[in-house]
Amino acid sequence: MLKLDRFLPYRLSVASNAVSTRISQSYRKRFGLKVPEWRLIAILAERDSMTPQDIGQAGELDKITVSRAAAALIERGLVAQRRNPGDGRSHFLSLTPDGRALYTEIAPAALALEAELLNGFSAEDRAALAALLRRIEEAARASMDTAER
Repeated sequence: MLKLDRFLPYRLSVASNAVSTRISQSYRKRFGLKVPEWRLIAILAERDSMTPQDIGQAGELDKITVSRAAAALIERGLVAQRRNPGDGRSHFLSLTPDGRALYTEIAPAALALEAELLNGFSAEDRAALAALLRRIEEAARASMDTAER
């Protein structure tokens, strides 16, 4: 019999929602950002200029979420958009100087929040959690590949 409190997909979803809610409260209050907007800024800070499609793949975000986050950030002057010379149907997004400055301010806050969430975990617990999450992701991707065949 299925017990939700022991069902891995449910537990992962609940944990993810709890962490996202906590992050959302912090980023919205301090920086006026929604979680997808913050994720888009973080991805661009690590990889410079990218297409929305590449951002979606890198951040596990759907096309509409990327589009809305990008539009909001462009409007705020935090992200710039330029045509893709190799493909007239797409464009590149990159952080503006204001966007990069905001990232420089947010990154330490993100790390502090992560430290707060993991405060009760030993170094071994943290390493085990990271390894287990990677294994779950790999198993899920492998099973998707198998299901597609």
